[in-house]
Amino acid sequence: MGAIPTQRETVSRVREAPAHDAAPAQHDAAPAHDAAGPRAQGRATLPGSPLAPGSARALVRASFDEWTECGLLRPEQQRVAEDALVVVSELVTNAVVHAGTDVEVDWWLEGREEAAFVVDVTDHHPSRAPRDHSGETPYETPEFGRGLRLVASLAESWGVTYRTGAKSVWARLTGRGGTLPDERQLKVAEILAPEPPQHTHAGAGAGAPGAERGGCAHRPERDRDWVNRGALSFLAEASDLLAGQLDENLVAALTGQLIVPRLADWCAVWLEDEATARAGGWGDSGAAGGAGGPRLARVWHGSENRIEELRRALEKDPPCARSGLRSGPEPYPWPGAALGPQGTHGSALAYRLIAGGRPLGSLVIGRSGPDGIPDEITGLVEDFGRRVALAIGAARQYARQATISAVLQRGLLPGAVAEIPGVRSALVYEPCDKGGPSGDFYDLFPAGDGRWCFAVGDVQGKGPEAAVVIGLARPWLRLLAREGYRVADVLDRLNQLLLDDATEAADAAARALVAAGGRALPPGDGPQTRFLSLLYGELTPLGDGGVRCTLASAGHPLPLLLGPDGEVRTAARPQTLLGVVEDETYTSETIELAPGDSLLCVTDGVTERRSGSRQFDDGDGLARALAGCAGLNADLIAERIRRLVHEFGGGQPEDDLALMVLQAE
Repeated sequence: MGAIPTQRETVSRVREAPAHDAAPAQHDAAPAHDAAGPRAQGRATLPGSPLAPGSARALVRASFDEWTECGLLRPEQQRVAEDALVVVSELVTNAVVHAGTDVEVDWWLEGREEAAFVVDVTDHHPSRAPRDHSGETPYETPEFGRGLRLVASLAESWGVTYRTGAKSVWARLTGRGGTLPDERQLKVAEILAPEPPQHTHAGAGAGAPGAERGGCAHRPERDRDWVNRGALSFLAEASDLLAGQLDENLVAALTGQLIVPRLADWCAVWLEDEATARAGGWGDSGAAGGAGGPRLARVWHGSENRIEELRRALEKDPPCARSGLRSGPEPYPWPGAALGPQGTHGSALAYRLIAGGRPLGSLVIGRSGPDGIPDEITGLVEDFGRRVALAIGAARQYARQATISAVLQRGLLPGAVAEIPGVRSALVYEPCDKGGPSGDFYDLFPAGDGRWCFAVGDVQGKGPEAAVVIGLARPWLRLLAREGYRVADVLDRLNQLLLDDATEAADAAARALVAAGGRALPPGDGPQTRFLSLLYGELTPLGDGGVRCTLASAGHPLPLLLGPDGEVRTAARPQTLLGVVEDETYTSETIELAPGDSLLCVTDGVTERRSGSRQFDDGDGLARALAGCAGLNADLIAERIRRLVHEFGGGQPEDDLALMVLQAE
């Protein structure tokens, strides 16, 4: 999926700026112009993501199609279009990788008799010059430099312009500036869709030259050319795709699809238990999937009917680590019997997948034929393997955190909700799955002596820090209520608790979480008070019907009381958040719920649900929604409010949502 441009303009009109000078490129000079002027132009602003090069190519290709239809570009000038797509791709890639800002791309035609194509790529990190690198060896896979050498070979002239806060790299192409080899057309096509041809076994005998490689006699040359031209874009886009996977098995599956057939004829990914692999115990197991052994997670082959047979062969021979924590390639036995008569000979290499000093698995690639695996591909796969390892490590970290969050979330909520005589209750609880355990909580429990207590609260933040505060607040609420403390007294004592124990415990949890992730706390991010908004009340059923309710709201959305006639009013007054002001004194209010009255208690995930610049409770939106629930029972009221909140926002909620309905029967 390509990046979506934030701006695009393609017109067939005379551009104000004149054309670039055709003089030799100067890296510190701005392009000059002539009076002829271009006849068509386009513009796009792209996010600085690895998908930007593909989007830029698509937009420029669309412009060339339009210009050809309008007669601005003759069919015989197609060479300019092909060169232009390569140059645009490389310049945008360079800007994304080395600047990291949004990229502005301008392109246009200039000249009347013989059209020239000009592209100008601007980023907003002028302190980082376009990088070039000419001293690489076949064993290195540089992260930069290929693009500018390609631009220099294809462009008639090119240069760099520095301005305040921006840097532009431009190139002018006429179709005569290229110095590509004779196989130019084929190689340019491989840049635009960088996948070597898949094997075509039909019609080629096992001993025929190039049969194992699909009849491709010049594969090594094309390998080197593809690495020099397209490897940077491949690595950048692969990193982006891998980073979006939160499951290690999906990472393994994507790895196979990225490697085959671009870099190899087949590949396999083994995943290991980190503790066992670090100890080196699996290397002598002799079988995959055994006790402590690696697990063959994915096998991929250019021909799908070979995958299962290849999997069976590879499962019997997992790669063994012989050089500790080294990611470099090691020879792997060729599974010729599983590849059919046309895969009798070939080469295979195993790469250790290591991230953060931890072995996570192995990647094995194989190529049929006598040529072996060239050094250019070996280095590129090693670099790609490091990205795979990082993605697997991130997926495992996410899985660990998700498990911890689920366990914490289950422990923070009551196992059962009390049933109150004469009161019907309904609950909706929808944690937003972002950043760990929810900060919202609720409780409804017996307090003794014919009393029942309820609470709906929201802790500042999410994750382990919020879980610690909830883990302290909810048990204290139950303890204080059962000890006979009044509603206001419970809030007084809970406020002091949050100012003391909860701050210290939550800060310790935050530091432990940061340490586990290998990061340092940002400067000044020391102990912080963890605020808590809370609606807390006590219910006492009355003998003649109805319920007496004593409640208090500490910085929480105020409860609403719905009468049978549809009248809605607030049932408490606002007070200060808990954990903010020391020695704060809280007060409570008492109301009576007559039969048919309903009390609605919500968190700010309801009242602050957004739709553009509006919130759900703007203009007493929640009260109006509740008024429309007159005559409904507690369950239907809760479901109606939940549905209205979701319909108001449209997309996925950005905050946790909790609501409680208490209705006197």
